[in-house]
Amino acid sequence: MLDRLADLGPFFALRTHHRDAPARPPWQELRTLVEDPRLLRERVDGVRTHLAAAGGQSPDAVELRVAASVTQLGLTARLVSPALAVAVLSGAWPRPDLELIRWQPVPGGAFPLSFATAAFAPGTPGDLIDGPVSALVRAAAALSVSPKVLWGNVASAVNGAATVLAGGRPDLAAETRAAAGLLLARPELRGTYATDAAAGTGFRRRSCCLIYRAAPGRAGALCGDCVLAR
Repeated sequence: MLDRLADLGPFFALRTHHRDAPARPPWQELRTLVEDPRLLRERVDGVRTHLAAAGGQSPDAVELRVAASVTQLGLTARLVSPALAVAVLSGAWPRPDLELIRWQPVPGGAFPLSFATAAFAPGTPGDLIDGPVSALVRAAAALSVSPKVLWGNVASAVNGAATVLAGGRPDLAAETRAAAGLLLARPELRGTYATDAAAGTGFRRRSCCLIYRAAPGRAGALCGDCVLAR
């Protein structure tokens, strides 16, 4: 299973550990990032600095809420991608409770990620959304980001993961879309997107992740599924 996930790309790659084994550096419990505002702010500040440097600006030129939204989107995409792939490849949803997830806080989105073996006990789509995904939404909302934006980020992450997975495994495209549909049907995600054939992918979110505002003059490019894209 781990080899099959890695073949799909870095956002799907996953390692495993025993839940009782201590987390040794550089591995950290993802739970601490969510529960400790200081650690989350450090991650957000790192993203803020990166976004600012890309536009030749100082970090203060990038709004905190923009960096927080982009951070939450990246973390969510990294969690959703392997969980969705496990459900499609094995036919059973994992149960990645927050205390069962470890990561290495390196720069970039496709950071090393590990699930405890206990996370592979049969679960439901709700376990993923109600567990670590909701925890990330609540944590990021404390940094002045609208929950509407954050849940839109979740929907975008789900659709993005499904698009990449279906592209990499066209033989499982139907199963992938069905599994993604179960996530998108969760109450928290209803109303966060619309289907639109003109959008190319048939998916358009009803909010914006705000990343365009990180560019000088807040004139950056829009994501392909953005509500502001025409």
